[in-house]
Order: sequence, then C-alpha cells, then structure tokens
Amino acid sequence: MLFDTDILIWVQRGSLKAARLVERAAQRSISALSYMELMQNAQNKDQHRHTKDFLATFGFELVPLSENIGHRAAIYIEEYTLSHGIRAGDAIIAATAVENNLTLVSGDRKHFSPIKDLKLTLFKP
Repeated sequence: MLFDTDILIWVQRGSLKAARLVERAAQRSISALSYMELMQNAQNKDQHRHTKDFLATFGFELVPLSENIGHRAAIYIEEYTLSHGIRAGDAIIAATAVENNLTLVSGDRKHFSPIKDLKLTLFKP
C-alpha cells in the first residue's frame, strides 16, 4: 500500500483510526513526494526526527521518483486538471502508485477517484 501524505498527517495528529490503518498494512510505502511534504511541514528538527523515526519504526519503503512516474503524472495533469482539479503533487502520488502496482490509501476522493487505472482505498477520518 502507498500511503498518501494526508494519512500520515492524521497519524501525527493522533488519529487512532489512521494509526490502526497503518498498523494493519502488510506493506507500507510512501512516495518520495510525500516524504518531502512531511519534512517541509515540520516546524523544527525534533519533528523531522520524529517523522523519520515513525517511518523507520513502521518499515515504510520510500518509493523514488522515476521517468515513468513523471510521464504518467503529466498525462494525469492533462486528463484531470480541468475536469477534477488534480494538482501536480496528487498526480505524482497517483502515478507512483500505478507505476509500482500499489494501492493508494488516501482521504482525497475528489482528486483520485476519477483516475481509472488507480487502485484506491479511501480513508474517512
């Protein structure tokens, strides 16, 4: 499973439902973009360390960006920006899931549900 950034933010905010979802996953992955978003939103070095420790403790695999992910994300922007408002970050995360044959777990139904080749599990906080 590829976890969208929003799920990890819910865990950081203390959501037991999100934490249980992460705990039950047999495989835990995040996009390199999600990792950057988490680090970018940290307020200090302690939060950086806490985030890194959390990802390591739960065995998250960091899925790197690739040429194929970039190409697929560009196609998603062309296909879904005008109709569904998908932004570059969401396009990259969706493309990461599809290119690596992973199910994406996210609370963002609006941007991800129209993508036909994406396996999506929706999270409701």
